[in-house]
Amino acid sequence: MSVDKLKRTVLGLIAVSLFLVSGAVLAEYPLNLTEGVTETSHRVYELHMIILYVVTVIGIVVFSVMTWSIFHHRKSKGAVAAQFHHSTTAEIIWTVIPILILIGMAIPATQVLIFMEKTGDAEMTLKVTGHQWKWQYDYLDEDITIVSALHADDRAAAQIDSGINPESIDNYLNNVDNPIVLPIDTKIRILTTASDVIHSWWVPDLGWKRDAIPGFINDNWTNIKKVGTYRGKCTELCGKDHGFMPIVVHAVTKEDYAVWIEEKKAEKAEAALGKDMTMAELMEKGATVYAANCAACHMAQGEGAAGLFPALAGSPIATGPAGDHISKVLDGKNLMPAFKGQLNDVDLAAVITYERNSWGNDAGDMVQPSDVKAAR
Repeated sequence: MSVDKLKRTVLGLIAVSLFLVSGAVLAEYPLNLTEGVTETSHRVYELHMIILYVVTVIGIVVFSVMTWSIFHHRKSKGAVAAQFHHSTTAEIIWTVIPILILIGMAIPATQVLIFMEKTGDAEMTLKVTGHQWKWQYDYLDEDITIVSALHADDRAAAQIDSGINPESIDNYLNNVDNPIVLPIDTKIRILTTASDVIHSWWVPDLGWKRDAIPGFINDNWTNIKKVGTYRGKCTELCGKDHGFMPIVVHAVTKEDYAVWIEEKKAEKAEAALGKDMTMAELMEKGATVYAANCAACHMAQGEGAAGLFPALAGSPIATGPAGDHISKVLDGKNLMPAFKGQLNDVDLAAVITYERNSWGNDAGDMVQPSDVKAAR
């Protein structure tokens, strides 16, 4: 086999390999928009396709004329450029036609925008509040609040030198401890705001995203048509753990949603009783609450981040009077948010007890839900 033939063979194999690899990549990362599971997402997708077809036709026509003109009027054929300085007809044509095209595209785009803003006649309202770095969901019609943070398994794998292979976790960095549950075939008004910095709530399958701005409320709506799990994330750079505040929506039937609501109400009622817990119960629950709400700043072992977030290991707050510790967690200070509106008495009692008895802290005392309730 000649050297040239060998080169052609090798190049051919490389080309085939690149084609196969590109096919796999495209299967994993589709190039088109997500069609989604709501009427809004379908309309947005259809609008995108209409505009894509229009600009594709324009591109083909323009580049075809350019290519034909360059080929047939090249110097080697003896072509001589025409000499003129003004053509009213040409200027009218290349002004009127683009205007008509833009109007033709603006009409369906405006219709979709108007449709997306119709938040009236909603059957339920969900308030979404962005925190550094988690989401709080208030079901305003049911008086239920849940806080959704990165799942503990994902957070553990994300630690430096964790020894955990991220590939062993399905949907790595896209899992949460408390997914939100929404009913299908229900018009849901979604209010977005934030407690600290600007966040942005985005679930691609819903067909829109909204900024969550402190002191301001944006609204939108959705009506999910298909049962399933839909994932999203914060799309506004909001700080150190911006990449670690995913969104998970479980869309269920109306019947299953009603059952879930009753379960959450029962949990809330039980938490409100303020029953005493054992040290083992407080420590076990406290570890989970700490990982979801505190570890992002104070680190997994309570070592803190120098110059930014104080260490809890050996902290005068965590080893001092329990009342001061409760007040600090409830009301917050500086960069630390107030947790009295985010966590219930059981969660707060558990995490405070955990902080006072971990990483060498040996306060030896227990904070009960009744203690937190009394301090509110």
